[in-house]
Amino acid sequence: MENNQVIINTDIEQGTINKNIYGHFAEHLGRGIYEGIWVGEDSSIPNTNGIRNDVVEALKNISIPVIRWPGGCFADEYHWKDGIGPREGRKRMVNTHWGGLVENNHFGTHEFMMLCDMLGTEPYICGNVGSGTVQEMSEWVEYMTFDGESPMANWRQENGRQEPWKVKYFGVGNENWGCGGNMRPEYYADLYRRYQTFVRNYGDNKLYKIAGGANVDDYNWTEVLMREAGHMMDGLSIHYYTIPGDFWTGKGSATDFTEDEWTITMQRVLHTEELIKKHSIIMDKYDPDKRVGMIIDEWGTWFDAEPGTNPGFLYQQNTIRDALVAGVSLNIFNNHCDRVQMANIAQTVNVLQAMILTDGAKMILTPTYHVFEMYKVHQDAKKLAVEMNVDSITSGGAVIPQVSVSASKDKDGKVHISLCNLDNHADATITLNLRGIVDPIHVTGRILTSEQMDARNTFEAPNTVEPTAFTGFTVEGHNLRISLPSKSVMMLAIES
Repeated sequence: MENNQVIINTDIEQGTINKNIYGHFAEHLGRGIYEGIWVGEDSSIPNTNGIRNDVVEALKNISIPVIRWPGGCFADEYHWKDGIGPREGRKRMVNTHWGGLVENNHFGTHEFMMLCDMLGTEPYICGNVGSGTVQEMSEWVEYMTFDGESPMANWRQENGRQEPWKVKYFGVGNENWGCGGNMRPEYYADLYRRYQTFVRNYGDNKLYKIAGGANVDDYNWTEVLMREAGHMMDGLSIHYYTIPGDFWTGKGSATDFTEDEWTITMQRVLHTEELIKKHSIIMDKYDPDKRVGMIIDEWGTWFDAEPGTNPGFLYQQNTIRDALVAGVSLNIFNNHCDRVQMANIAQTVNVLQAMILTDGAKMILTPTYHVFEMYKVHQDAKKLAVEMNVDSITSGGAVIPQVSVSASKDKDGKVHISLCNLDNHADATITLNLRGIVDPIHVTGRILTSEQMDARNTFEAPNTVEPTAFTGFTVEGHNLRISLPSKSVMMLAIES
């Protein structure tokens, strides 16, 4: 196709892309925490204080800014006091949401904070509104952040942590319209007002309080929450998963899918933009200065569990299709960075659209991991104005744009442009005009693509899908002529 025209206005900056858009989510679910991150000090798998060394090293390479924990639905049945103190004395519980297995609570507050320290990442704690008390939530904040003489601070010190932790992000409940209590928005808004009152700032630790927001397109939920409690929150969450099938009767296979399912998946991920725009209109009504951040703290693909695995573990493979979903989603978040202040992909290891899959001591990086590694250059960079006129692709009644784009300029003045070709057949010829840049320019590129639309990394062939250098462009002054392969995610770096 010859008609893809893109203008990058390199001298028009439109706000900052919050690094937290590249956040993650690690729930006590399946093999996400246990086996995926935590193996215990006595494991034969190399570890540091019980946390897998290989996983930590891989995650460091994608510069994770923030991790949400312990859930998810698990958060609203999690009682934090069960997960501190000597491990042999910790209370065992049944994980009723995810597989009905016994949770031994060996990975608790101290272990999670240790993981964050090892990764250089901010913790985002999700508190229990669904089955927990105001006192329990208040005491958790005191335990983690109070510097001085208090029952909880003393208890923390007895458990081996003298200094308080810095905790900025705190979620007051999760999916309270569903697994977090099946509440009406009016009821949850009142509960949020009550609970957040006791989520206190101690010393110089200032909390960013996030209210549990809407499920997909429940715009009434956003209306009620913003009207009744918007002035008491810093962020409001939204959850949206990309599912090509029907959630209850069959979401579709992660690896065995048709060309129509590919296009439906792309159509569904592009719906993210409509959700952001419509929820933003409601938020703007009550918060025209955009003080309250939109926090998309659960997103990603959700397919049927891999055959032969526990369906409650939500373990799925990860193909080049997932990489396109990641690239398109991140482009959308970048382009709406005026309101979107954090996003947390579900999930980090072994669950849903994971970065990493493990099998015993073995570990592989998924195509989605490689997108996060390529896109990390956008973190905290200035969003650039983009104008585009691109071709459409049609399949199974769906009409979608062939190309997705976002662009930024980092603190050193380097421009980064991320481009996705959503077509699983045709290459895209793109004319890219770098307006406002000084000639001559130096361009380098990296690309993630594959021959097959179901290409993936396996434990037998771990490097099937990985980034390579991209040279399929010509430079004429400040114009680039690009031949972007089908089903690909590309990052261009441009210096003048």
